[in-house]
Amino acid sequence: MNQHPRHETPGPLPVRDDVSAQQLRLMSSLVVLIGIGLFLALPFVLSIGSVVFLPLVTAVLLTILLSPLADHLARLGLPNVFASLLALLVFLGVVLLALALILQPALDLFDQIPEISGRVGQRFEELRDEFRWLAIANAELAKLMGDTGTSRVVLATPSLLEEIAFATPSVVVELLIMMLMAFFMIEARVRMRRHLLFDRESFGSSVKAARAMREVQDKVAAYIMTVGMINTGVGVIVAVGAWALGVDAPIMWGGLAMILNFVPYIGPMAMFALLALFGIGTAETVWLGMIPALAYLGLNAVEGNVITPSILGARFTMSPVMILIALSYFTWIWGVPGALLSVPILLTLTALFDHIGRPNLIGFVFGEPLFKGDVSHRGREEEQVPVK
Repeated sequence: MNQHPRHETPGPLPVRDDVSAQQLRLMSSLVVLIGIGLFLALPFVLSIGSVVFLPLVTAVLLTILLSPLADHLARLGLPNVFASLLALLVFLGVVLLALALILQPALDLFDQIPEISGRVGQRFEELRDEFRWLAIANAELAKLMGDTGTSRVVLATPSLLEEIAFATPSVVVELLIMMLMAFFMIEARVRMRRHLLFDRESFGSSVKAARAMREVQDKVAAYIMTVGMINTGVGVIVAVGAWALGVDAPIMWGGLAMILNFVPYIGPMAMFALLALFGIGTAETVWLGMIPALAYLGLNAVEGNVITPSILGARFTMSPVMILIALSYFTWIWGVPGALLSVPILLTLTALFDHIGRPNLIGFVFGEPLFKGDVSHRGREEEQVPVK
């Protein structure tokens, strides 16, 4: 019988594979170095150009947050321009109402600051008398170490009112730019969606762009709205508790608790410190003054460890280390506004990386591909397909 010659499968090309793997690793190394350089240089660029970049980033986040409301208003029959404007006005109304609830009582308490400061100093004097033995031991230890004391030079700095007066024009300009950017971005959301969906060369990229845009918008908007409702509940509980304990201006304390709770970790710590100082300065003893602060600490422990995780669930779970890095990073760049924007920015980037692909930095150090499902592996699989 005649036997047909066998067509053997050509084996892989090890030299070619090695060269392509080396080229890919070199390109990945360049990408990592460029990314590190951008991460280190970005704070200086964003800080110097904060007048431009801070309103822009805030406007983008407001567009993500308010686009669902504008879409709902447009479905009710309102023109797109009016729907966008009304969504922005609703947001401004909520913010101004929250600030009014806080600022008006705060201005009333402003005149009491010297008296409260004097009482706080008096309470600490009492505590220092109770722990005088510790100060004596510290002085004796300083003598043994040969510390003769140092002189301090106090530099004159602008007062709080002077700093506010200098900062007000810049803040007003940034707010106006942010509102205008947010309005035009919300108004252009339909055209932007059409551009992302229909101006792509392939159907697959259009589907990926649509999914990424929807995921980012839904995730960020749902997170901000959910956290906003939780923080509103915290503010109401704090206001009721402050009223029950006889603390002055309970609505102000509730509003402060609501706003500061948007800043992870740092905000509750600042609220605890404010309640402790105010309580110590107004109560008869230190321990009575600490009751409101300790009650808030218990409430925050329950909210942060039980209520918020059970409501948000795994969909919004983020590493506490990444939250702290984002918090310190954007606070360093933009101060208090950066602290408020840090978690929404982190959530937006996380949602984008879920679609684009997260770099495998730790695995890359040990020789793994920078991105999972690397093109080099797909190329090798295609080369090893048997030839029929």
